[in-house]
Amino acid sequence: MLRKYSNHRTIQDNIRLGGITAFSAGMVNVASVIVFFSFTSNVTGYYAVFAQEIAKGNWYQGAVVLFWILLFLVGSMLSNLIIIHGKGRFSSYLTHSIPLVLEILSILFVGIYLDVFYEDSLKETEILVGALLFAMGLQNGLTASISNSVVKTTHLTGLTTDLAILISMFTKESNRSNKALVDKFHLLLSIVSAYVVGGLVSGISFTYLSNKTFYVVCFVLLVIGLYDHYKLYLLKKQFVNHHRQPVAA
Repeated sequence: MLRKYSNHRTIQDNIRLGGITAFSAGMVNVASVIVFFSFTSNVTGYYAVFAQEIAKGNWYQGAVVLFWILLFLVGSMLSNLIIIHGKGRFSSYLTHSIPLVLEILSILFVGIYLDVFYEDSLKETEILVGALLFAMGLQNGLTASISNSVVKTTHLTGLTTDLAILISMFTKESNRSNKALVDKFHLLLSIVSAYVVGGLVSGISFTYLSNKTFYVVCFVLLVIGLYDHYKLYLLKKQFVNHHRQPVAA
């Protein structure tokens, strides 16, 4: 899921990456709504909230919302910086894994803080929401960067629009046999479905695990890295077996 870059990726690579990351984004968003009453998988609504707070003269609240938006932006920017500067210097797997590790650490920080230190203060909530937005920025930047902007998994507004356009295009028979359009439809549908399922799982999980739901998200993201590690192990094993010289009798 992480090893291949841009046009070298297949539709299956993107569906796997999009599905799992969208699942985790759905989990994070629902969990953050339950705990903080705030959405954290995207910043679309926060632009409106920022404008509203400034219009009302609530400068502190406006600054907090702007801080959240900037954290998402910095997360996305950091992912892309790591990828473009790591390309050619390190393996693609290692380079693409770094933003994922940073995302896991950010979400893990939120989970641990909630479990051990959280006193339900406004200041703590503002910081933890910011940490989750930073994590989602990292994720969106990672998936978009390595897929040539094909996979974006933390927000569904534009994706829903794209789905609607594709559905309307499929009213023409010629488009229904267009492989590129069909592949795109399958990708978008898998992302939407995974996001919704992730949200459902998060809601159910929170009933039993409470704040430890964030640990579950970390495990889901860890699967992405472990999957590629396992694939690399298999490739290395096949390479060694193929080049192993037969032992003379």
